Amino acid sequence: MFLEFYGLREQAFGVTPDPRFLYLSPTHREALASMYYGIDAERGFIALIAKPGMGKTNLLFQLLQQFRSRARTAFVFQTQCNSREFMRFLLLELGCEVSGDMDLVSMHEQFNRCLLQEAHAGRRFIVVVDEAQNLEPSVLETIRLLSDFETPQAKLLQIVLSGQPQLADKLARPSLRQLRQRVSLLSTLKPLPLEEVGHYINHRLRAAGCQTSPFTAAAVKMIAELSEGIPRNINNICFNAMSLGCAMRQKTVDLDIIRQVAADFDLAGMLSDPGTTGFDSPSNMAETQSLMARANASPSKARAGELLNSEEALAYIQDFIRRFKKDQFVAN
Repeated sequence: MFLEFYGLREQAFGVTPDPRFLYLSPTHREALASMYYGIDAERGFIALIAKPGMGKTNLLFQLLQQFRSRARTAFVFQTQCNSREFMRFLLLELGCEVSGDMDLVSMHEQFNRCLLQEAHAGRRFIVVVDEAQNLEPSVLETIRLLSDFETPQAKLLQIVLSGQPQLADKLARPSLRQLRQRVSLLSTLKPLPLEEVGHYINHRLRAAGCQTSPFTAAAVKMIAELSEGIPRNINNICFNAMSLGCAMRQKTVDLDIIRQVAADFDLAGMLSDPGTTGFDSPSNMAETQSLMARANASPSKARAGELLNSEEALAYIQDFIRRFKKDQFVAN
């Protein structure tokens, strides 16, 4: 374990959505403020849509934390379900007892009673649905019907739908027009640019107890390129880079270590049957041949078996990465 080696109290690049490690880039800060305003103004439906690995779940936890003292909340992430199962998950999240034979109508009645109780107590009621892109249209329609619970003065329920871009595809369907019209605020998260990647890494290291980053500027630049600015990818690269640096007893994580991590994440050489994966399609073959031609035409040192300097290595790896731009090399 590299924690002691790099002076960390805990894992800086873990995979759990710990709000303590949340880095609020400008786009994350804007999305958080937009969702907070939407709930505070009782706008009803709010949506957060972004690519996998952008930190949506962590941001949602931070949002709910801000309403913890004055709202009843439910966080639903079991989204591969039918309408009855969804309502059951929702009621269980609220601590309600749900019998195995309870029908959908009874569940709605019980949920409405919960809403009224919270309204009489002066508390907001917030339901967050994560991974909402997995919901079937019929379940999304069930969620839309939940928004009908209201009084003449106020909405009894605030709903946040969070998901990947496929959620936008579903909301754009004509059959879900009524739901789309009820989404009053729509937020998104953008990948981190180069300068933000460095701030992100430093933020997580400081939160874990490390005041001085072991990553060189060249290493951070390569991490930004490899990760495409996606936080989950950055975490995976940094974790593996620090693990490798510790194994090598190297306090500084430099470009050579990031090169090795990139090689370790190259799945092309591990495929059981590369011919079935699309790597040999005409477009990919042409791209690969062009890449190899450029690589073979570049550093003569590489052909002679000599080591490349940092600049040559950076150019070589950037060419290699472009081949896989359409397929994220780090799983989301």
